Amino acid sequence: MGIKALGYVVIETAQPDKWDHFLTQVAGVMRAPDAADGAALYRVDARPFRFRIEHGKREYFLAAGYEVADAAALDALARAIAKAGRPVVQGSADEAAQRGVAAFFRTSDPAGNGLEFFHGDSVTDVPFVSPVGVPSFVTGEMGMGHAVFSAPNFDECVTFYRDVVGFHETDMPRFELFGPDGPSMGFAFMHADNGRHHSIALGEGPIPPSGAVHIMLEMPSMNEVGKAHDRMKRYGYPESATLGSHVNDETTGFYVQTPGGFDLEIGWDSLVIDPENWETTRHEAISVWGHEWAWMKAMSEQQQAAAE
Repeated sequence: MGIKALGYVVIETAQPDKWDHFLTQVAGVMRAPDAADGAALYRVDARPFRFRIEHGKREYFLAAGYEVADAAALDALARAIAKAGRPVVQGSADEAAQRGVAAFFRTSDPAGNGLEFFHGDSVTDVPFVSPVGVPSFVTGEMGMGHAVFSAPNFDECVTFYRDVVGFHETDMPRFELFGPDGPSMGFAFMHADNGRHHSIALGEGPIPPSGAVHIMLEMPSMNEVGKAHDRMKRYGYPESATLGSHVNDETTGFYVQTPGGFDLEIGWDSLVIDPENWETTRHEAISVWGHEWAWMKAMSEQQQAAAE
């Protein structure tokens, strides 16, 4: 039992027009025909969609959808998750068709973060065409990218993803984000059965109001990252972290706040690992260079103002 890759994400919003502008004009993804239930769908490759945007009353990240090998693997995973005490809700045939999959179920991790698991993926023969000229995104066997959640019950959630779901530990650091006198925070970067450094990650802490920390899309070149960065500035979207390069997955990129409140990491040149032979690392720093975080800058300014 194992996870193939991140297939798609599901997002609830009361402002679908803002999401449409953000996805098409900043990220550069392609609007696809709406689902039968009215959800807006967006593509980054040959899959019918990677973003499913549902119209609702709140701004919330509903679920990250992960693929497994086949029906037997999906059934086994559903049983294992139910045995671990988490809810399992089978999707209907119509809902599966709207997701372009053979079957799926909904669940959540022990912190309540939303998940979907599916098998039987599909592709479309309609070419991917970005409205802003992005030639492609890095997907294929490595999937859409990655999703990052928070978990106050960090150790319990790590155990769930590793021992119940079937992810594997890639990098398991603790970072002193609040300085040497503040509390350290555990992080878990976990890979699926493919070469992407992590398809899911967890940070130790409360779940944010948006329901997620960030998701990641990988561009085919640094030029495309730079052009996306220019589009973010042109349209006035908040920059959550400046351009920089990560230590563990070697991704060079930036973070922008989405209309849903969580972030989108837009990066390039991510490390490709050998998932079968990888030995867990414990890096001591987040970035090699760059990545000035907006929340850290704001906290520093508040401290300076209080001291004056």
